[in-house]
Amino acid sequence: MARKKDIRQNNKRLVQKLAVVALAMFGFGFAMVPLYDVFCEITGINGKTGRVDAQAAAASKVDKSRTVTVEFTGHTSSGLPWEFKPLRKKIDVHPGQTVVVKYYARNMSDEAIIGQAVPSVTPGQAAEHFNKVECFCFSQQKLAPGEVKEMPVQFVVNPGLPRGVRTITLSYAFFNMDKASAKKYGAKGDRASNRNHRHQVKADPVVASGG
Repeated sequence: MARKKDIRQNNKRLVQKLAVVALAMFGFGFAMVPLYDVFCEITGINGKTGRVDAQAAAASKVDKSRTVTVEFTGHTSSGLPWEFKPLRKKIDVHPGQTVVVKYYARNMSDEAIIGQAVPSVTPGQAAEHFNKVECFCFSQQKLAPGEVKEMPVQFVVNPGLPRGVRTITLSYAFFNMDKASAKKYGAKGDRASNRNHRHQVKADPVVASGG
């Protein structure tokens, strides 16, 4: 009985927290607040990827006895008039293997626009084992009117990935960094539109090589 009571109390607390997040998202749709991070932290869904330097990635031991399928997806917020998609839907990799894939972006507007990509990984337990070496999400991307750009992401799946995880999905959400521009192109105050995600670069600490 005590255990059931604890479960009910935990569920009640989670509902209360989600209610607070929902109100914050509604009231501060364009505020420069990392509500995405708050939501992920409270619910435990998705996960931030890590970052590792090239030397550490090269020194990683490749586990050829295992194969992990990495899937790629991407979308833009309602206020960003870009076409954005992965050039490859999925790839099979060995843990410890450094891989490069590319995403395609095209500015369909008649003016230059600056966007910021925010990554996430599912399942959440895989996030700490998915490390990027280089990524277009490390900095803001500016596309001129009609400009097309192929943007690479270089990553390595840590050999410490739990053996039960056989498929990882890397997702990117692209946001318009200018509030006025986002509104112009259809953003209606949704929580995702035009939020400043420069903090995301800071959230990906570099893991230095041990030698």
